Amino acid sequence: MSDPIKPGAPLASGGMSTEGTTTPVKINKPELDFTDKKVLCSAICKCKSTPGIGKDGRSLKQSCVSGQLKALDGILKHRSPYKPEVNYDMTRQPPAPIMDRSVETKGHDWLPGWIKKWWDAPDDQGSRRPPFTAGEGMVRRPDVVIVNDPTKPPTQDNIKQVVEIKFPPDSWSKEQQTDYERIAGGAEKLEKLEPSDCDCNQSEPNHSKIPVEQLGTAAMLAGVLYMLLVRRPMPGPVPAY
Repeated sequence: MSDPIKPGAPLASGGMSTEGTTTPVKINKPELDFTDKKVLCSAICKCKSTPGIGKDGRSLKQSCVSGQLKALDGILKHRSPYKPEVNYDMTRQPPAPIMDRSVETKGHDWLPGWIKKWWDAPDDQGSRRPPFTAGEGMVRRPDVVIVNDPTKPPTQDNIKQVVEIKFPPDSWSKEQQTDYERIAGGAEKLEKLEPSDCDCNQSEPNHSKIPVEQLGTAAMLAGVLYMLLVRRPMPGPVPAY
């Protein structure tokens, strides 16, 4: 088992003024880059307008986004950089993703079955988890984990950012936020994304100001999502990933 990893501290700048008063400190928290925001917002905006309705009459916006990102991951043979709803074992340090035993880049499909089979089993070092108690935060499932290398599992050393998607009036608890920071490896790697962040009613951004390499990846991934969301082929071919 790995040693405890302390969440990384955000970069900051500032200090004392010449009069002895403290100047404001600006936290340089990285935001989602263009490609990541483009892909996630493509799903958020579409699911916001046509989410589907559950049997109980509730809007399924959140499930819509997760379903589309899971389908995208499947099309890319579980090598999408966007991993939706991966469960994490919070009794491990750092928290460990619960993955399919035959496909290390695919989240386990059935958490109750995994818990029943593996929770009480010792790990490779022979240590055991505390008895599982539902609702105690022993397992957390962030909406999306963005990985640096999609050919590897979403362990903390491969996490680019953890993204929590919220459709108003949903919010997150302090405990949930703290646990997601533990999964990410620091508060600076956790982002919350809402429809208001996506400009769903706005036209496309000015492509002339966006690097060509970002446009290519974003266009490809957003194009695959387009096919999934509207159930018809996107205009033009889908590039190989």
